[in-house]
Amino acid sequence: MQINDLFPAPGSRKKRKRVGRGHGSGHGGTSGRGHNGQLSRAGGGKGPGFEGGQNPLAMRMPKLPGFKNRNRVEYAIVNVSRLEGLYASGETVDVDSLFAKGVIKSKTAPVKVLGDGDITKSLNVNVDKVSASAKAKIEAAGGTVEQP
Repeated sequence: MQINDLFPAPGSRKKRKRVGRGHGSGHGGTSGRGHNGQLSRAGGGKGPGFEGGQNPLAMRMPKLPGFKNRNRVEYAIVNVSRLEGLYASGETVDVDSLFAKGVIKSKTAPVKVLGDGDITKSLNVNVDKVSASAKAKIEAAGGTVEQP
């Protein structure tokens, strides 16, 4: 078999309809559009969002109030009460250890420690952000807080 022996299967190729090329073509005159009406005109017909006179979906949706900051940073939240149960005294709390213990789901998301609960162990906390109340509780328990 040669490349010049190949041909498409019968019925797989169909010639396009050439409208408006005279009466003998079978598609002359009105070019298959009928006589009058909206669909016979150039540019006629309804737009893609038209729903037959009913209120379109785009207009039924609420216009949400307020402002969405595109540069918002979403922190992974960890409370000091959670650190109390997971770490021994003197251990270092960082993104890698939190991820290893299953506290956070991603190593790439920034971590913030909040001050909900109590802590009695002295921990070395090295995360992206620490709230003022969490920092006070950690330092009162004899720990240290480092922020990059």
